[in-house]
Amino acid sequence: MEKGYEMAIEIKATGKAVPPQRVSNDDLAVRVDTSDEWIRSHTGIGARHIAADDTAGSDLAAEAAFNTLSMAAEGDDIPEKTIEEILPTIDLIVLGTTSPDYYGCPSTACVVQSKLGAKNAAALDINAACSSFIYGIETAAGMLSINEKRRRALIIGTEVLSRIVDWNDRSLCVLFGDGAGAVLVEKTRTEGRRGLLRTVLGADGTGAEHLIIRRGGGRSPIKDGETVKSHPHVEMNGQAVYNFAVKAVTETIEELLRLEGITIDDVSRIVPHQANARIVQAAAKRLDISEEKFFLNIEEYANTSAASIPIALDELNRKGEIRRGDIIMTVGFGAGLTYGGNLIVW
Repeated sequence: MEKGYEMAIEIKATGKAVPPQRVSNDDLAVRVDTSDEWIRSHTGIGARHIAADDTAGSDLAAEAAFNTLSMAAEGDDIPEKTIEEILPTIDLIVLGTTSPDYYGCPSTACVVQSKLGAKNAAALDINAACSSFIYGIETAAGMLSINEKRRRALIIGTEVLSRIVDWNDRSLCVLFGDGAGAVLVEKTRTEGRRGLLRTVLGADGTGAEHLIIRRGGGRSPIKDGETVKSHPHVEMNGQAVYNFAVKAVTETIEELLRLEGITIDDVSRIVPHQANARIVQAAAKRLDISEEKFFLNIEEYANTSAASIPIALDELNRKGEIRRGDIIMTVGFGAGLTYGGNLIVW
């Protein structure tokens, strides 16, 4: 490392992919006993995008990754100017999902590696549920930092949650959507602080039962002859998850600010996991932070779990609403129960 320079893990490009099929609350109300007014008032959700039957999480992930690499090729931050030139330089793919292509193996990250043709990249899945992207940023940063030969990583969140919801559960099926988001990160040498500043990660396994896909694993395998009613699907104790989420978001924001020695005024935007607008509103009220500081796109996409934060980052980035040098905070929570946040200089 040259004198006066520090190592940084910088986000160089972003991308997303959402299925073209858009299902509004009114569309959903045709098949489910619900209404647009009920969904909006309880969650802030107005629509969600649903993947076609022949589309899996790896398909959305690969599309999001290609869109990310296309942005990188068109930008000024890296010397390679085509996707074909960038792909051999990808050393790592970290993919977060709770709706993988296959049970157990192979990892969805390996399927994506093949779809991309990123033949030099190591690939692995992580499952911290809706916190997976936050966990994935630190996982990639650590793996890049510890090996001098590794330089670039794709961090992807992808979900086809429409496959693992019970569409007869009116309180739950309205919450989720399908989609993928990705970022390209690079290990760089910079003057001053840039890229990932710090991360807070945590978990409370005593709450595992509150948000769970009970069927299909080693604890409760699906037996021969069982009907489709027993297919693996999400179950949630809504009140318990809400209480946990508000506390987790509030304390994570406070901890990141404390550790970095900054105030909320130093942060340009907070990008939360897009689970429920009421959670963000409650956390903002507890912290006495303007709701305008938080970026929400849940109205259009609903809860896309591991994909929600990278989708939001891509929207902000492409709209020019975050600029080089801005301090961005991500914060999320999910099954496990897990929680965490990242502090990033854009």
